[in-house]
Amino acid sequence: MSLDVYLTNEAGEAVYSANITHNLNKMADAAGIYKYLWRPEEIGVTKAGDLVVPLTDGLTDMLRRPNYYSQFNPENGWGSYEGFIPWLCDYIKACATNPDATIEASR
Repeated sequence: MSLDVYLTNEAGEAVYSANITHNLNKMADAAGIYKYLWRPEEIGVTKAGDLVVPLTDGLTDMLRRPNYYSQFNPENGWGSYEGFIPWLCDYIKACATNPDATIEASR
């Protein structure tokens, strides 16, 4: 299973898409960003710009405490702290660049 995220501009054009393994959900939850990534519709987040601050806050904590977050690396080897960090950085950049884009998360 994976998390697939999509950003669509006001013209309905895809401006960003990415996926990451669902195995990182516990790490995301520990960082306080699970719902922002996997279930934004459940917390009323629909625009990419609304993700920038909470995802940046989670990323900042993850960067400050790599040993803590590395404990959530999946035992099966599918996904890791080292892979999640650049994925988050890319997603945050895309959200900041396209703040009015509509978010879609597919799980």
